[in-house]
Amino acid sequence: MDRQHNREAEWMLFAIILCLSNWSAAQISYSVSEEVDKGTVVGNLAKDLNINTQQLEERGFRIVSGYSKSYFEANLRTGALSVTERIDREELCPNLPKCSLNIEGLLSHPMNIYRIEVSIVDINDNAPSFLEQIHVFNISESSSTGERYPLPAARDADTGSNSVKTYKLSTNEHFSIDVSSGGHGVSAELVLQKALDREKQAMIKLTLTAVDGGKPARSGTVQILVNVIDVNDNTPSFSKSLHKVSISENVSIGTTILKLNATDLDAGQNSDIRYSLMRRGNVDSPEKFTVIPESGEIIVKANLDYEENNAYELRVRATDQGTSPRSGYSKVLVEVIDVNDNAPEISVTSLMSPVKENAEIGTVVALVTVTDKDGAQNGITTCKIKDSIPFKLTSNYKNYYSLIVDGILDREVVPQYNITITATDEGSPRLSSTAVINVHISDINDNAPSFPDSNINVYVKENSKVGDVITTTTAQDADTNENAKLTYSLMDSSPRNIPISSILNINSETGDIITLQSFNYEELKTFQFKVQATDSGVPPLNSNVTVNVLILDENDNNPTILAPYSEHGSVNSESIPYSAEAGYFVAKIRAVDADSGYNALLTYHLSEPKGNNLFRIGTSTGEIRTKRRMSDNDLKTHPLVVLVSDNGEPSLSATVSIEVVVVESTADIHTQFRHVPIKEDSFSDLNLYLLIAIVSVSVIFLLSLVSLIAVRCHRTDGSFSKYSAPMITTHPDGSWSYSKSTQQYDVCFSSDTLKSDVVVFPTSFPPVDAELISINGGDTFTKTQTLPSKEKIFYTVNPKDSGHS
Repeated sequence: MDRQHNREAEWMLFAIILCLSNWSAAQISYSVSEEVDKGTVVGNLAKDLNINTQQLEERGFRIVSGYSKSYFEANLRTGALSVTERIDREELCPNLPKCSLNIEGLLSHPMNIYRIEVSIVDINDNAPSFLEQIHVFNISESSSTGERYPLPAARDADTGSNSVKTYKLSTNEHFSIDVSSGGHGVSAELVLQKALDREKQAMIKLTLTAVDGGKPARSGTVQILVNVIDVNDNTPSFSKSLHKVSISENVSIGTTILKLNATDLDAGQNSDIRYSLMRRGNVDSPEKFTVIPESGEIIVKANLDYEENNAYELRVRATDQGTSPRSGYSKVLVEVIDVNDNAPEISVTSLMSPVKENAEIGTVVALVTVTDKDGAQNGITTCKIKDSIPFKLTSNYKNYYSLIVDGILDREVVPQYNITITATDEGSPRLSSTAVINVHISDINDNAPSFPDSNINVYVKENSKVGDVITTTTAQDADTNENAKLTYSLMDSSPRNIPISSILNINSETGDIITLQSFNYEELKTFQFKVQATDSGVPPLNSNVTVNVLILDENDNNPTILAPYSEHGSVNSESIPYSAEAGYFVAKIRAVDADSGYNALLTYHLSEPKGNNLFRIGTSTGEIRTKRRMSDNDLKTHPLVVLVSDNGEPSLSATVSIEVVVVESTADIHTQFRHVPIKEDSFSDLNLYLLIAIVSVSVIFLLSLVSLIAVRCHRTDGSFSKYSAPMITTHPDGSWSYSKSTQQYDVCFSSDTLKSDVVVFPTSFPPVDAELISINGGDTFTKTQTLPSKEKIFYTVNPKDSGHS
């Protein structure tokens, strides 16, 4: 063991030296016979390597070997390579025709390696041998001459000419030996030369000798015993040499399918027959069937399957029980009859999924193959699709089908089909199976974006911040992926010749509409534009929605005093007679407000000196009248300040100053516009004028009422027609009803401040809501308000009304 470890260490050192040194190598060959004595010289290394012996010793020449034993060593003084261990070729190279030992010679300083191959020459040191000492033959006395019987083969560990070369048989009168040689060595057969007679010689002893080719030759022997068997000269025979039987594949295990009967003309043991099945190669007949030895009944031993094997061939042997048994043979063909025990099998190949929704009728989606392991009618199948779907099966060849498109596909209606295919055979009973094919429908851009409504009404507060989102337009697309990815854009329109792109911007991804400027209700009350939604399909599809923008008023305008009076800062003068009765008409203040709704609903108040209770003003009419008759204690001049306020939040106002002068008679009263004195005797003419004025106003009121009813009954449907026009109605008691709306109005009045009145002509515009304000005769306000239907207001605003006076 220590020696082996030393060898391994030497080889590791040798490998390290090879890696780290500059070395050179040469190779020489020697040969030596096995089993030579120790010390036998194999060759002279110094001579063969052309190295003098002095260098061998100085450079530390040594032999390195990878074997467990060190078979050789070098004499450094003479350079001779000699044997140090017993060499057994059969141990080193068993069963090999050539044997050699490879060793290395190692020189140091500088490093040199010499490869040395020593061929081991075989000698004839092994004799042939047999595996058994006695080999027995039972040969019937009825055997014919010339019959051959293979003799056992001998083994020889030597090779080449030293191996077995021939066989020899001891001298006898009945047998000879026939030796033959081939690629696998020499073999011998025993040949019957003369008929045997058991009565003369029941046993024959022979000696078989195997001889090798060595010099001298070596040999080995085995004893051959030939038992001469008495003649059983009748062989069992079957009634038929071929039997046929048919059985169903679902036959039960243990069922007898056939009973064989063989006969033997011999008597005694020579006619006692036993039956058996012969195994023939890989045929599994004995695995499925068995035979009862005594009766010859063939029974089923395992389950049969027509689909695995539809026929079996059995070889039955009938052997008598004679001393030298003889056998007869018969063939049994078993036909397996199919039953319908296998359902059809459906396989799907070349599935092309997804399928585009615009696929043409006839487009192949998948290939379907139907197989049935059963035979005949049991294996004939039909295939069909379950349910009514836009696909069908077409037969290509026998049980090969194509699944094709057979109708219009629409991914938006049905994005996926689970197609159930049913295959049914023609057996009895019928068997069927199903398979489900999942076919996905891929999208094409066949749906344009759609908005929930065709119109969107947006209410925007005037003076709103720049950058506010006033609304979000959202469209839906029934397609998917890129075909449903939408971008939004503004379709340019020009309210008052202003490009919409300078007023609004739209987020192309979200549809948010953003203001680029602040709105002024008094300049722009409404405008409309279109938003276009475009998908990303190829080609792209789009749709539009109309957006109506309604500007909501804020209270950002003060009331304006109309002529003939001017606002606070200048004094306006009016005269009244001393004899004026209570309720005498002094003057009428008229004002307008550019705002709308409550922001333009004006009220009038007197800012009087403390203790002055001579005059009053209608809060809604602006008419200044006397409260009572005058007394001597009253002043002759009364400065009045009229405050006109709107109803916005916060409220804005304007003031006007009027100086009322009390005169002794009506002749001294002058109006600003007449510039002619009123005569004392013209009182009757004034009554006539008043009557004409009253009739005129009544006629105008009736005409206005009829016109209003006609307009309401014959309203046309425009872009804003679903909203009612604003309306101001004068009640018989002198109050007004005001329908809240954004409006413009024209004011008409006469040159006579005493008789002039205001007629307001509102313009058509959609209201923010349906609020109605009623001003009754008592100068109080009644307000009724309903919210607009189906409109989304994006800003919460104060109610707005157009005012009038």
